[in-house]
Amino acid sequence: MATTEHPPPSRSRTEPAPPSRLRAWMLQGLSDMGKGGGHTGPHAEPEPPHKGQPWWRVMCLTGVDYFSTLGYQPGIAALAAGLLSPVATIVLVIVTLAGALPVYRRVAEESPHGEGSIAMLERLLSFWQGKLFVLTLLGFAATDFLITITLSAADASTHLVENPHLTGVLHDKQLLITLVLVALLGAVFLKGFLEAIGVAVALVGAYLALNVVVVAVGLYHVVTAGHVVTDWAGALTTQHGNVFVMIGVALLVFPKLALGLSGFETGVAVMPHVEGDPDDTEERPTGRIRDTKKLLTTAALIMSGFLITTSFITTLLIPEKEFEAGGQANGRALAYLAHDYLGNTFGTVYDVSTIAILWFAGASAMAGLLNLMPRYLPRYGMAPHWARAVRPMVIVFTLIAFLVTWIFDADVNAQGGAYATGVLVLISSAAIAVTIAARKARQRNWTIAFAVISAVFLYTTVANVIERPDGVKIGACFIAGIILVSLLSRLARSFELRVTSVTLDPLAERFVRDMASRRMRFIANEPDRRDIAEYRDKIEQIRHDNDVPGQEDFVFVEVTVTDPSEFEAGLTVRGEVLHGRYRVLTLESASVPNALAALLLYVRDLTGRTPHIYFEWTEGGPFANLLRFFLFGQGEVAPVTREVLREAEPDRKRRPKVHVG
Repeated sequence: MATTEHPPPSRSRTEPAPPSRLRAWMLQGLSDMGKGGGHTGPHAEPEPPHKGQPWWRVMCLTGVDYFSTLGYQPGIAALAAGLLSPVATIVLVIVTLAGALPVYRRVAEESPHGEGSIAMLERLLSFWQGKLFVLTLLGFAATDFLITITLSAADASTHLVENPHLTGVLHDKQLLITLVLVALLGAVFLKGFLEAIGVAVALVGAYLALNVVVVAVGLYHVVTAGHVVTDWAGALTTQHGNVFVMIGVALLVFPKLALGLSGFETGVAVMPHVEGDPDDTEERPTGRIRDTKKLLTTAALIMSGFLITTSFITTLLIPEKEFEAGGQANGRALAYLAHDYLGNTFGTVYDVSTIAILWFAGASAMAGLLNLMPRYLPRYGMAPHWARAVRPMVIVFTLIAFLVTWIFDADVNAQGGAYATGVLVLISSAAIAVTIAARKARQRNWTIAFAVISAVFLYTTVANVIERPDGVKIGACFIAGIILVSLLSRLARSFELRVTSVTLDPLAERFVRDMASRRMRFIANEPDRRDIAEYRDKIEQIRHDNDVPGQEDFVFVEVTVTDPSEFEAGLTVRGEVLHGRYRVLTLESASVPNALAALLLYVRDLTGRTPHIYFEWTEGGPFANLLRFFLFGQGEVAPVTREVLREAEPDRKRRPKVHVG
């Protein structure tokens, strides 16, 4: 048995020039945000496994997105539900704890390497429809994560611009401030991922501590001013009648509160950075799964407690008119209470903390993007190899965030619909994925429970889309952009040698070593009946077309196309003797030309001899054959095989020979 991890280098023997400092720095830690260790590309050296972080530190990274919604969630709830805000928030918390949390705990168990629900759904579909489905979900994920970056930065700049001490100086500088905040976020990730976690821990710790103080003081004022509760209860009863009407109205306004569900998808996406146990393996990282469940549960419980208490105190203590546009509590309800009850000094500290965490909320989104995109697009051949590296992708995402910010003029409200749509589509897809997983595992009760949860989130998604269709439009732009760029990249990389390893069984290896003592001649054959006449006639045709002497012998090579939408894969070569005289090497691959080129290069390096391969021309127009090759891995095999060999081996003297008759 002969096995290699990758076809031996098919380059010229001239040593390449050492990479520049900038290139080395840009590609440093090629798999830092992806799976630890292992090859990250066909020409990359293996990286050491990534050292994880304790789960509570990683929770802070996802929490800057999740917890930062306290900056605007109470105000959104008050505007959407009015006096009913605490009841509507309780509905949101129930959906969070009984719906989103169980779903994502199951996702963490089913997909422990950070691929999330997208990977679970990817397994259900093959061929091109599976790739397009994943690209669509990645489009919604990009919508969610990128809008998180731009919306959070815009909201932070809004708080800064509306500060009484700065509004006179900064009132017309919101777009510029937002762009600077996005650039600073990108700079943190260019510096390194560990620095991002350290900043997140500090910001989340300070922000939650300040919110505890605000909530405690708010509850104290509610309790000491007893009439506040009775006045609210009386007004609520007068307005809505009975508790069933209240619950019904709360369910109707629930989709408007869906931003409070953000953070779960990111929590799963950054799973590879959770430390886990020393004996965890890549196949079954039990400790990482357990600690990620702790991360998700702890974050959900903390946020649920804050959502209920903050909606309660803001509804009871802030006049309703202050929540409206132009009011002092619009978009900053807790900051309003901090200034009103704890003084301007504490209020200013609270403002600074809120601005900081809103700015850094994009860090969890950036982490999610850097973990998701490199796992799919390069593997599909729909992005360059450098797309697996952290720093180039940080620059790409930062530039896209600049564009989005400029298009929406750093307007928070204009981006809210897209944000909610991205969040809800991802949660709905996760709920559907775990429902299917539970059904396959024959867990009847969990299947029913997850199906009900899926229905709830699908209703919420549809209701949100109907009310704010701009979210779907923005998401569609991201999807169209990802699909277009991906297909163009796949087309540009079509002629790459994309076989990651070659394995010969003992009989195939014996064929190759036996041929090494004379001229190595292969015939590319498309298997049909595989009877004796097929092989006899093929040899006669090749000898006649290429004027090959009768004493020369051949080995047939037959490639069966499996899934032509796959890009990189290993190659297993099996040998067999048909009809007692014809030696045949059989291969399975996503692309016939790539498989043949990889085999020829491997044979050349194994034996030190230059192999020859013989083809016949394929009927049909060149454009139609190119499309057949691009979509189905076949087409005009001879010239494409030669082109793959030319790109893989620049030295003509060492290049295997291709003959066409």
